[in-house]
Amino acid sequence: MMKSILFWLLATFLLTAASFAQAPATKKVPRIGYLAPADAASDSTRSEGIRLALRELGYVEGQNIATEYRYAEGKVDRIPELADELVRLKVDLIVVAGGDPWIQAAKNATKTIPIVMTGQGSDPVAAGFVNSLARPGGNVTGLTTLNRELGGKRLEVFKEAVAKVARVAVLYDPALRPSVIEVKEILPVAAQALRLTLQPWEVRDVGGFEKVFAALIKVRPDGLYPAGGPLMRTHAKRIADFAIKSRLPSMYTNREYVDAGGLMSYGADLTDSYRRVAYYVDRILKGTKPADLPVEQPTKFELVINLKTAKQIGVTIDPNLLARASRIIK
Repeated sequence: MMKSILFWLLATFLLTAASFAQAPATKKVPRIGYLAPADAASDSTRSEGIRLALRELGYVEGQNIATEYRYAEGKVDRIPELADELVRLKVDLIVVAGGDPWIQAAKNATKTIPIVMTGQGSDPVAAGFVNSLARPGGNVTGLTTLNRELGGKRLEVFKEAVAKVARVAVLYDPALRPSVIEVKEILPVAAQALRLTLQPWEVRDVGGFEKVFAALIKVRPDGLYPAGGPLMRTHAKRIADFAIKSRLPSMYTNREYVDAGGLMSYGADLTDSYRRVAYYVDRILKGTKPADLPVEQPTKFELVINLKTAKQIGVTIDPNLLARASRIIK
């Protein structure tokens, strides 16, 4: 009897051991840290675009990839804290959906976790984030969208769209170095060639919008140009609503503002940019080092025009320009 029991126990042990040996090991699900300067709602177009682009590459959220989202909600002082938090979570890489301060914060937080730029910052070489575009050399790579450098082209398109524009109010956040460079160095060159007068207006925080709007009602410029950045993006609809109410033609840095009611935008094709961000994530998760992935510049650009807004403010867009538009909102 005892022998039978021992035999049964031994057989059970061997069968159990065999089943464990044959069971597939649980595969580690890679985790992405996502660091954004605005709030979830304002950033949804970008985060959702990247998520869909990753899905095209076979990455399904909650199945074979997981994302830790961290939003600063416009509070610059929270950047280091959020970056450190993602590092403590031991994410496999960090996607930075903000400009220079956010990229720098991620870079300060880790020298080993790969960092992917989404193209919101200034020249990454001049900013010291990478050694060169072709050979980044560290743990940072990704996109540079030439957003600020396109300022001159935007003014050119703006003047072509609305010929009567002569005085353009430029809203910018003085805390953002790329915006300051655009407003003080890039835009004036183009404005002089186009015979435009620029009126720079600093907006340092949420409360600054109403003060500037009140001043603009008095000085009555012919056009409005928000220079971009987290503060402007978070309040895109607020800016667009003011421009419509004031019957003020407006030019923006990307289509998110036009979706919110802005008149027009010119910039890197966002859909293509999201795909390229997903490409970097894919390559890094498959073992490629950031140092070996060249930083890319945009190859596709888009002109987006909101005809509904044009009608509301009484502006007729040149048909030739409409024919060149990548997208028209009616």
